[in-house]
Amino acid sequence: MAYLDDSPSPHVMGSISSVLLLALLGAAVGGVASLLSLGFVWVVHWLNDVFLISPRSRMLFRPADWLMVVTIAVPAVGGLIVGVLHRFIPERRPHSPADVITAVQTRRGRLPARAGILSACSGLVSLGCGASVGQYGPLVHMGASFGSLFARFLQAGRSADNIAIAAGVAAVIATAFNAPLAGIVFAHEVVLRHYALRAFAPVAAAGIMGHVLADAVLERDALFHVAETGVPHVWEFGAFLVIGALGAVVAGAYIHAILGAGRLARRLPVPALVRPAVAGAALGVAALWVPDILGMGQETLRLATIAGAFSGPELVLVLVLKVLATALCIGMGFGGGVFSPALVVGTLFGALCGTVIGLVTDGQGATLAVYAICGMVAVTAPVIGAPITSLLIVFELTGNYVLAMAAMASIALANPIGAQLFGRSLFDIQMRNNGLDLSAGRSRAMLQDLGIAPHLSHHCVVLAPETPLAEAVTRMSHAGHGEGYLVDGGQRYCGTVTLARLTAASEDGAAERPVREYIDPDRPLLPRDASVWDAMGELQQFAGEAIAVVEDTASRRFLGVIYEAALTRAYMEKTEELRREEHGSG
Repeated sequence: MAYLDDSPSPHVMGSISSVLLLALLGAAVGGVASLLSLGFVWVVHWLNDVFLISPRSRMLFRPADWLMVVTIAVPAVGGLIVGVLHRFIPERRPHSPADVITAVQTRRGRLPARAGILSACSGLVSLGCGASVGQYGPLVHMGASFGSLFARFLQAGRSADNIAIAAGVAAVIATAFNAPLAGIVFAHEVVLRHYALRAFAPVAAAGIMGHVLADAVLERDALFHVAETGVPHVWEFGAFLVIGALGAVVAGAYIHAILGAGRLARRLPVPALVRPAVAGAALGVAALWVPDILGMGQETLRLATIAGAFSGPELVLVLVLKVLATALCIGMGFGGGVFSPALVVGTLFGALCGTVIGLVTDGQGATLAVYAICGMVAVTAPVIGAPITSLLIVFELTGNYVLAMAAMASIALANPIGAQLFGRSLFDIQMRNNGLDLSAGRSRAMLQDLGIAPHLSHHCVVLAPETPLAEAVTRMSHAGHGEGYLVDGGQRYCGTVTLARLTAASEDGAAERPVREYIDPDRPLLPRDASVWDAMGELQQFAGEAIAVVEDTASRRFLGVIYEAALTRAYMEKTEELRREEHGSG
C-alpha cells in the first residue's frame, strides 16, 4: 500500500529559503540605513546649533549685534557650497524621491552611488545652513541608494534590487518618525506602488530594524507629541472634511509655488552655481523678521499645536512665508525634500482653521491640536501621494484613536480633490515632466522605458527605389513578405511598398516602372530611440506587416523593421514579469 509523502517539495523549500534570504537582506539594509539616518539627523541638528539656526542657539548667542550678519551669511555661504556640489552630479541637481520611484517603477533598480552620496551631502549642507527644505527627501534617497548599492554588492537580480531599495526607504521613514508601520506602508504605497507578497517580509524587517534602533536602542524622540485632544463633537467631523478639501487647495498652491519657482530660476540670468547662494541670502533677510521660516521648522510645528502660541495673523504670515521660502530654496537649487515644510505648512493651516472655528463657537469643540493635525495630513497627504502613510504617522505618534479618526475625515477628501487639481503627488508631476507618466499604470511606464532596439529585425525585403516593379513582386513573393522597404545607395530610407499594390499595378501593364512610384504615403516611421510603447501606438494607426526603423528622422538611415509580433511578445514578457513580482514568484 502506497503512502502519501507529506514532506515539503524541493520547490517549496527553495521558495521558503528565498523568502528568508530576502528577509535577512531587508534587515541588513534596514539596520545600516537606520544608522545612516540617525547620523544624518544628528549632524543636521548639530550644524543648526553651530550656525545659529535653531531657536535655542539664537537666544543664547552673544553678542546679539552679530546675529543679523550670521542669519544672512550662513544660508548664502551654504548655498554656494551646495551649488559647487551639484557640479559633480551628472544632472547638475540633487536626486530626490522621484528618482527613486522612477528607478523602481521602470525596473531599472539601479541608483548611482556617487549621485546618492553627493545628494545626501547637498541635503546635509542645505539643512545645516537653515534652508527651508525637508530632511525626509534626502533621507529617502539615501536609504534607497544604500539598498541599491547593497543589492549590487550581493549581485542580486532586479526584483531583489527594487526590494532592497524599498527596504532602505522603509527603514529611514521608520527611524525618522519612530513609526515602523508608516515606514513599511510608505515603501509600498509610494515607492513600490504594490503590496507584493515577496516584498512584504524584507520591507517589514527593515522597518522594524529602524524602529528598534531609533526607539529602543538610541531612545530617539518622536517628531511631536499631542497630550490632550478632547473628544470632537459630531458636527466637527464636518469641519474636518472641509479642512481636507481646503487642505488640497493649499497643497496645490504649495506644489505650484515650488514648480513655478523652478521655472523662474531657469529663466533668471544667474549661473546655476550661485542660484542657491542668492536664495540663501534672500531667505536670511526674510528670517531677520520671521525666523520661524528657517530650517525644517520642527519647533514651529510643535508650537502650532499649542493654543495661544501663535495669533491668527501670525499663523497666516508664517504659513505664507514658509510656502514662499520653501519654493524659493527648492526652486533655486538647494538640496532637500518637500515633506517637512509641508508638515509645517499643513499644521499652521490646521491651527488657523481651529482658531477661526474656536472664535465662532466660543471654544466649544476639540482642542487646537486636533485641527492642527487634521490640517497637517490634509496638506501633506496630497503632496506626497500617501494617504495611508499620513494616517499611520498620526496614529503611531499619538496612539490616539479619536485623533486618527479626525485625521481620516480630512484625508478622505484631501487626496481625491488633490488628484483632480494637480495629480497623485508632487513626485508624479516631477516624473511626468521628465517623461515618465505613471497615471496609466506601471506596465505602461515600463514599456515607455523599454527601447525598441533589442526587438529590431533585419528579416525583411530591402529594395532600391529604381527596382522594376516586376522584379520587386518576384522578390517579395519568394521571401514570403507582403511589404518591401526602399533604401537608396546612401542607406537612406525612402518609403514602403506593399505586394498587393505592386501586383495590381503589374497586371495593369506597369511591370517595368520603378517601385518608388508606388510608395504607400501613410506609413509610420520610428527613430532608433523610440520606446515599445511608442511603437505600439503607431501600430494602432495602420494595418501593415512592420514599421521601418531609422537612426533618426533627420538622417533617415535605415536600420531594420519591427514586427507586431515582437512588440506583442515584449508586452507579454513585461506583463508576466510584473505578475511574478506582485504574486511573490519572481
